[in-house]
Amino acid sequence: MPVAPDSWTPGGPLTADKLTAEYADRPLGTDVARPRLGWIASAPGYGATQSAYQLLVASAPELLTPETADVWDSGQVDSAKTFGIEYDGPALAPRTRYHWAVRLWDGVERGGRWSGPTWFETGLLAEGFGDAQWIGAREEVRDEDVPAPLLRRAFALTAPVERARLYASGLAYQELRVNGLRVGDAVLDPGFTDYEDTVLYVAHDVTGLLRTGDNVLGAELGRGFFGLSTPNTWRWHQTPWNAEPRLLARLVIEHTDGSVTEIRSDDAWRVTDGPTRSDSLFCGETYDSRLNPVGWDAPGFDDGSWTAALVLPAPRGQLRAQEHEPIRVIEDVAPVSFTQPRPGVWVADFGRTTAGWTKLRVDASEGTRISLEHGEWLLADGTVFAENKHVHKPRFQRDEFIAAGNGVEEWEPRFSYKGFRYVQLEGFPGEPTLGAVTMRVVHSDVREISRFSASQPLYEQIDQAMRRTVLNNLHGIPTDTPKLEKNGWTGDAQVGSPTMAGTLDMSRFFTKWLGDLRDSQNEAGQLPVIVPTGDWGFTELSPATEWSTVYPFILREMHRWYGDERLLAEHWDAVLRYVDYELGRVEDGLSLSVLGDWIPPGYPSGPPPEDRRLTGTAYLYRAVISVAEIGELLGHTGEADRLRKAAGELADGINHAFLDRSAGVYRSDLDPDYRQTSNALPLAFGLVPDEVVPQVVANLVADIEERGFHLNTGCLGVVVLLPVLTAYGHADVAAKVALQRTYPSWGYWFDQGADTMWEMWETDTRSRNHYFQGTVAQWLLENVAGLRNLSNGWERILVRPDGREQVDSAALRTDTVRGRVAVSWRRVGRVFQLEVQVPVGSTAEVHVPSAAISDVTAVPAPFAGEPAFADGYTIYTVPAGHWSFTSRTS
Repeated sequence: MPVAPDSWTPGGPLTADKLTAEYADRPLGTDVARPRLGWIASAPGYGATQSAYQLLVASAPELLTPETADVWDSGQVDSAKTFGIEYDGPALAPRTRYHWAVRLWDGVERGGRWSGPTWFETGLLAEGFGDAQWIGAREEVRDEDVPAPLLRRAFALTAPVERARLYASGLAYQELRVNGLRVGDAVLDPGFTDYEDTVLYVAHDVTGLLRTGDNVLGAELGRGFFGLSTPNTWRWHQTPWNAEPRLLARLVIEHTDGSVTEIRSDDAWRVTDGPTRSDSLFCGETYDSRLNPVGWDAPGFDDGSWTAALVLPAPRGQLRAQEHEPIRVIEDVAPVSFTQPRPGVWVADFGRTTAGWTKLRVDASEGTRISLEHGEWLLADGTVFAENKHVHKPRFQRDEFIAAGNGVEEWEPRFSYKGFRYVQLEGFPGEPTLGAVTMRVVHSDVREISRFSASQPLYEQIDQAMRRTVLNNLHGIPTDTPKLEKNGWTGDAQVGSPTMAGTLDMSRFFTKWLGDLRDSQNEAGQLPVIVPTGDWGFTELSPATEWSTVYPFILREMHRWYGDERLLAEHWDAVLRYVDYELGRVEDGLSLSVLGDWIPPGYPSGPPPEDRRLTGTAYLYRAVISVAEIGELLGHTGEADRLRKAAGELADGINHAFLDRSAGVYRSDLDPDYRQTSNALPLAFGLVPDEVVPQVVANLVADIEERGFHLNTGCLGVVVLLPVLTAYGHADVAAKVALQRTYPSWGYWFDQGADTMWEMWETDTRSRNHYFQGTVAQWLLENVAGLRNLSNGWERILVRPDGREQVDSAALRTDTVRGRVAVSWRRVGRVFQLEVQVPVGSTAEVHVPSAAISDVTAVPAPFAGEPAFADGYTIYTVPAGHWSFTSRTS
């Protein structure tokens, strides 16, 4: 391996920017006892490194000096770490804001300036909600046709407000209000969990909403998955936690005179049925504007006709502060057209497929009932298709608004979301205009971290469609479809998580969902196929090894993506118990599984035709290796050695049962034809004996060519097929598959009007918002752009644009935990130009296509080191800086 020079010439001292605590910018209300701090270190020039840091934590920003910091001074710590650094001062107090700053030393021991101050604020910690009580309107579980309750608490303040925090958990969903104004901008909040194990609460800064004198704290509560009563296949209506909506709240008000006022949820609150007459995640909502008690959330309202709130049992789950991103309304979209398939029926086409809901604006007479039915596609007669055989009621994704007749009224749902492109309006007075309905795009507000571009338009179309589809399926958990299920299918996240992490900052989101996975584990160590789950998925469609092995896979990748060591330790016992459970199920060296390579072409009803023991065992092999690697990172060498031995036995089991060595083919007695997934997976996971690899690859390529360069893979094969072809020297074949326009292919979908990824390759797919067949996008990032993350939060980077067939340029920039990483390349004639940006703390191995080392020039040459040559690439190993490479024989 080429070695970089021993010394470099950074252009200036290091600076620390983009400070975070627990991956967040100024988190409000963390319950982490020792928050992890991080920053981005940067410097001009080449080869900059961090050799030390000093952290200060203080009770006020003006105290952030080494002489005055009154909470913690780390002193100068000799370390190159820039993230995951635990606060190590005195125990943190609850409900307290801590200010902090950092300064850095570089590799030549130059100290930099102090960063600007930032802060994190603790939540309730062990203090909890005190004597606050869970309250609501009803005790017995009812169906979704019961109105959503309104709760209010009037109180007076006699002194000016210095600081106020509202801590609340409204299950399933809460919309909080203070003095007539909405609190925050989160929707469908707090996040969905297994309520038997974990219940989330949210902290809000409401200082600016309170005033001296009369005040009102209000809440409206939705059912969500907590109180879902619509009968459905997954039995969400029969979960152990199922109950009527309820609220737990604690408002802490600090006054300028030093006094403190607290308002807690108890039976002093008043409650009534609200204008939301029903709400169901599957069916939609009905809102009667005539029943809206105007001013109910503001001072001066007469609540004499309301009743005292009922004190209700607490859910069993442990209360924790919500640490992941909330769901928000991200964008508003106007219709592109209206059609009238029959009198009185209008269909709005928004021109894109999304998750969210519709905001209605209408001037209608009192009692006018307007229906808004949402769907992803239209029937032959031009009306919206909105049916779901898994929801056992005829109503599906349909909202209803009943007008009060008070002029122009605006309304949107609060407690349900839909997957849709089209909205069918019935009962709308007259002809709707563009302002009558607005698409509200709604998903978890995770930060987009990367941008991909290429000279091949279809590649950019695939990338954008996958990004939209992924975002449409992030609602506190990674779902399979926002329309049909809203379930956290583990197999979908298994194949989709690398693309997610390549396009979005998933650090907080996946930390939360890994907790959901651990919560869902039963005493035997088993995981269900959907997470969270009430109880469905332990026996139905189980065992499904390819699905539940997502747990060790994402856990291991969290270290690769974000360098997260503490998360590994927190989950070690649970993940080890899980893989031991799976190993205990192995029969004759193979893992039994019932799902397999879901929905390949020609098999839209599933299950796929091949023997699922092959795919199940392959995924178990990868999972066991993942846990072994976690064990090695944590120092559990004995367990790691045991697991590596078990993985070797699984490899032997697959090869004994399914590998025809003479033919160079993996197949089973169930195969109706050659199965690409059955051969690509062993290649991708390193299961194929070395001496057989060339023949297995040749047979895979031959099958693709015989199919006219089409795939026959389902969701498990899609994610590995093109990377395997490219890795073994067949990037031309991979490109022909990616650029296909005929069935089955992504181009075929787009030619049929798709703007997102579909569940099935067939045009009558039941879901048009399903990312698990769109993981070809990972190949675009890692092979076409050529940027791959190798280890420990982008500490080691591989730049190797080996997917260059039928494309003349590509670029990718990604914001990582260490800073911006960027790659761009273009080919003009025989000249290949490659630009690479490497952040401080990373080292990049850059593979420049070339015929010989002498054909490549590097800028700046003095700092690029001595290259090596292998397999048609000149290879440089470079540290931080912006590098340019030119090859004249690409």
